[in-house]
Amino acid sequence: VIFHDVDVLTEQLFPIVEAMQRHFSAGSGTYYSDSIFFLSVAMHRIMPKEITRIIQVDLDLKYKANIRDLFEEFDNFKEGAVIGIAREMQPVYRHTFWQYRRENPHTKVGEPPPDGLPGFNSGVLLLNLEAMRQSKLYNQLLEPAVVQKLTEKYHFKGHLGDQDFFTMIGMEHPELFHVLDCTWNRQLCTWWKDHGYSDVFDLYFQCEGEVKIYHGNCNTPIPED
Repeated sequence: VIFHDVDVLTEQLFPIVEAMQRHFSAGSGTYYSDSIFFLSVAMHRIMPKEITRIIQVDLDLKYKANIRDLFEEFDNFKEGAVIGIAREMQPVYRHTFWQYRRENPHTKVGEPPPDGLPGFNSGVLLLNLEAMRQSKLYNQLLEPAVVQKLTEKYHFKGHLGDQDFFTMIGMEHPELFHVLDCTWNRQLCTWWKDHGYSDVFDLYFQCEGEVKIYHGNCNTPIPED
């Protein structure tokens, strides 16, 4: 077990993600504005080279399966994929991309699965650090000018840190991602159901299959066994 100093990590992260924080944080001094919430984005730049794969998870999870089985998902990555991540299970990005959707009425951006692009949830992440290091495309997308260009294209202003970045670049380059089954990140938050999206909520929230990891996001209670 290796413990990493948060202050040291943040110091290394900040130059890489500083520009990102303007687009994907709620504002200076707020919870997600801390650079550490962009750790996954640049993990390949700050972890030792001998570490080639990492699973990064939120704390509000309950495991119903062996995490070794999750690690085996790395074997299912297609060529070019660098990150494994599950879809967002609420219409949060239907909301965030509202202006782009209005200007592009036939877009799949923000639409529900299986055919739409609902965005991602970063509660469970498989980071193939070696692939991230070698991917010219992925590293280009970290450049401030490229981030700026994409946020302008999609009229994107988020507040969920790394999740927003992955969602936005996923709209442009879905080939960078291996989409995990919803059962690996069964999100339980229903906030958006009561905030204007009850008519379409279940299209995003449904998840068939035996749950492997419950995610009690937005402080939602996790079912007892």
